[in-house]
Amino acid sequence: MNIYPILEQTDRQRVSDGAIVPILSGCDRAERLLIIVCPQLGDFDSLEYAWWLQREQKQLELQDLAVRMVGIGDRSSGQKFCEFTKFPAEWLFVDGDAALHSQLNLYAGLSLKLPTFSSAQNAWANLIFMCAGIGSPGTLREVFRGYRGDKSAPQLIADAEIVNAKPLPPIAGSFFNLAGGSGFQRPFELATLRLRNMAEVLANWHTYVPNPTYLTQRGGTFLFDAQGALLYEHRDIGILGFAANMSQPLSFLKIVD
Repeated sequence: MNIYPILEQTDRQRVSDGAIVPILSGCDRAERLLIIVCPQLGDFDSLEYAWWLQREQKQLELQDLAVRMVGIGDRSSGQKFCEFTKFPAEWLFVDGDAALHSQLNLYAGLSLKLPTFSSAQNAWANLIFMCAGIGSPGTLREVFRGYRGDKSAPQLIADAEIVNAKPLPPIAGSFFNLAGGSGFQRPFELATLRLRNMAEVLANWHTYVPNPTYLTQRGGTFLFDAQGALLYEHRDIGILGFAANMSQPLSFLKIVD
């Protein structure tokens, strides 16, 4: 599949101003182009991916890299997403019916159809199955990694940082040092960040997910050079599988340098 021409011909609503414009607007002078087609904007993967991009913002600014993200939702979803994650609204576009995901042949997720269930109810049932690892390879392993820690991943929460992840009380980053030190992803550290994301989405569910039909839809990552040649791609095959290396989700940017 020749992906770049599809993206080049795709117009979507830009969150910053509500305009329907080409998603590649303003990317023509960059040396490389990173396109992230993510699931629902209220999905674990979308929020976590944006967190990593924000974390590595200074490093990304040193590269001649244009970034664009397309997520499932509407403009209100996008505005809420940007407010919470600090992802630049001018880089985010919304796709209400996952049409681009379909064009790119991205994994739609488990699609069991249960008798008497509506499309939305089936989506919920399939999402629950996927969270249990059914039709979602690697999800349970990744969930457990969030609890047990990962010495191959960096420390995620600075010692002086305070994390508010309801229903837990505010937690200082230094608290996680009690589990065995610092300088790497400590036990329960990633799970706490995911709990914070979940609390945010559940408190604003209808804003983040205006249409639950596409709850199971997965995304993909595509990196191009200035001529539109594909340098790297990753197609998600399950929940919490938005990167080939979840310990270092943006490591592919260094691989192709």
